[in-house]
Order: sequence, then structure tokens, then C-alpha cells
Amino acid sequence: MKDQRLQLLARNVVNYSLNLKKNEKLLIEVEGHENLLAKAIVEEAYHVGGIPFVVFLDNEVLAIQLNNCSLEQITSMANFDKQRMKEMDAYLLIRADQNVNELNEVQREKMDLYWKNYYHEVHAYRWDRTNWCIMRYPNASAAQAANMSTDRFEEFYFNVCNLDYSKLSLQMKKLVDLMKTTEKVRIVGQGTDLSFSIKNMPVSMDAGHQNLPDGEVYSIPKKHSINGFITFNTPVIFQGTTFENVEFTFKDGRIVEAVANNTEKLNQILNSDKGSRYIGEFGIGLNPYITNPVKDILFDEKIWGSIHLAVGTAPTQCEDANLSSIHWDIVYIQRPEYGGGQLWFDDVLVRQDGYFVIDELKGLNPEIFVSDS
Repeated sequence: MKDQRLQLLARNVVNYSLNLKKNEKLLIEVEGHENLLAKAIVEEAYHVGGIPFVVFLDNEVLAIQLNNCSLEQITSMANFDKQRMKEMDAYLLIRADQNVNELNEVQREKMDLYWKNYYHEVHAYRWDRTNWCIMRYPNASAAQAANMSTDRFEEFYFNVCNLDYSKLSLQMKKLVDLMKTTEKVRIVGQGTDLSFSIKNMPVSMDAGHQNLPDGEVYSIPKKHSINGFITFNTPVIFQGTTFENVEFTFKDGRIVEAVANNTEKLNQILNSDKGSRYIGEFGIGLNPYITNPVKDILFDEKIWGSIHLAVGTAPTQCEDANLSSIHWDIVYIQRPEYGGGQLWFDDVLVRQDGYFVIDELKGLNPEIFVSDS
């Protein structure tokens, strides 16, 4: 890995994504044992006058804990880590697992306990009160999942993470403005015809602050407005299990039928709580350098020419938004090589086969954005 690319990424994370200021406390959590990026982030944090704290997490150990722990232990763990989180001004998670499937064998009921009584309890504070960012480290495991050599994945990784997000955000704002005046969304394609309302619902964009890589605009569907069906054409890992060929059928917002390569486990997740069969987010992927799935949702939900739906809780709670203990993004690519498809706003065709067709949004098409960069 070239130090120059790493140092640039560290500067971008600390100064742009986290906007860390003098005397602010930064908690860095690393899933795995890679420390090059963590070291670079720590150095840059000190350079701007920040106060970094570092914790290394091991999902192999966590899996043993979860399979044997009680609710009392999870609550105690949450109370301990929640107090630390409350003292922080910024938070960074670096995912550097050697095996993304380590939690695959955790008992379903124990995983539910963990998500409801630890994860949400600890992270509720940082969602609302800290500058935070989640990112991946380009190790051999990530490269293998992406079917790339490590060198090729590193090159891809730094291209997408060190993108000029301030420039991309200027184009993304045009899509945000359009969606704020949109009432009905329709998604059409192979095995897909889905409609829902985003009338008067929040619309936001992610341009390098809370995720790296980044590049999406998203809204919150009205909870009971979704009807139709969708066939996702991108594999996705959730809680240690890889799901492929996920198909949902909706009636008045609720997923009434769900099938996949692992239909049983899929439906176990969808039965986690009262909100886990509803959708909390509709997003549009816009990163011009991310073209194909790499089996990491931080990348895949930003694939240009894609949309994604998040099963479970909405990123912002408001009237008509869904609430759940889970948030699970699943991606549907609409470019020609993936079967094509259409995106409609209020019966106006906005995007055809992944390319925006209305003039005010053509600057988001990769050829135009990259040529202007």
C-alpha cells in the first residue's frame, strides 16, 4: 500500500468526513487487526489537535460471547461502552475483518439480543450527537470477496474513497431538490414493479461524511405506501450470511412474501420485530467509480445506476417512517448489463438503464462527471 494514498485518505477522513477540531475526542474502532489506516488516522487526529482513542474488536471472540451470553451480560456491556461513546465528539469504524462471515453461526435469538440491547443502545448516541464515519480497510479478505487481486482492489479502493466528494455533492443536490418535490416513485425492471410515496418525507445526500466510499441520495418511503414486487440482483452479506436473488412482494408497505437462496434465514431476519417487514429507506447509488458489486454494502449501495431499499428502521425518525432494530440495505442495479430498468418520479421517466435522462440530472452520469473532474 502506498503511503501517499493512505495519508491522503487519513487527511480526508479527519478533516472532511469527521471535521475533527482541536480538543475534540475521536473514538476509532477497528474490526480486525489491521493497523496501518488506524495509525494514519491517529497521526492526523493529533495533527489537527484532536484526542484519538482506539479500540480493536474481534468478531471471532464476539461470536463466542454472543452464543454464551445472557441478557444481563449484554446489558452490562452496553452500559460500559455507552458511557465511553457519550464522551466522544466523533466516531470512526474501520472494518478490517479477515472473515466477514464470523457471525454466521451465532444463534438467531442471541443476535437479536445483541442488536436490540447492545448495538442500538450504544450507537444511538453517536448517530445523533457525533460526527461519524464508517469505512472499510482494503485487506486481502475484501479483495477476495470482490474477486480482485489485492493490488487491484487497493487501486479501486483509493479511487473511490479519495473521490472529490465536495464536487459530487454539487451535482447530488440537484437530485435532492427534485426528490423533495416528488410524491410518487416507481421502480420497473426485470422481476420488478414497485411503487411508493415519498411525499413530504425527508431527503438527504451522503457525500463523504458518514460513509467512505460514499455517493448516494436517499429518502424515507411512507411506511404503508409500498406496493408491488422487486427482485434484487446483487448479493449482500447481513449478520454473517450471504444472501442472493432476494425477492420481496409488498402489500400496503409490508413484505408479505420473501424468497432468496436462504429463504428460511431471510424470513427469520424479517421476523425480528414489528418493523422488520417494512422499508425504512430508498436510496439511489451515484458513485461514478463503483460499477460492480464487491459484496460490501458500503460500496455496493453506491453503485452508479443502482437503487437500494433498507429493510427495517429509517435513518431519520419522523411521521410515517418505520422503526425497527435492524437496518439492512439491499441493492438493485438497473444498468443494461444487469437487465436494465427504469426509475420514475411522478410518472416522469427520470433514469433509463442507469442513466439519468432529464437535463438537470445528466451531470450525475459517470461520463459527464468524470470528464469534468
